[in-house]
Amino acid sequence: MTMRNVPDNMCPIAVEYTTMLTGDWRALRPVVDRDRCVKCATCWLYCPVQCVVERPAWFDFNYDTCKGCGICAEECPHRAISMIDESEGLR
Repeated sequence: MTMRNVPDNMCPIAVEYTTMLTGDWRALRPVVDRDRCVKCATCWLYCPVQCVVERPAWFDFNYDTCKGCGICAEECPHRAISMIDESEGLR
């Protein structure tokens, strides 16, 4: 059976690629205390969306894709990551 008569907007599968920015609906965001971060990469290892970004002396986050789950802060053995309310704005 062919689907020749189905318009593109009626068949959303594989018609158009859209990037989902999960950071748009985040309530909390992770913030790194640079003095406490020893670059152990535990946050990177446990992040379910891989939004952790390596910097020269610490790890940081890509806030476009970070969904604010807090797993990084929970797993950080040095307590270098804290979750901040998103309403406080980006620094």
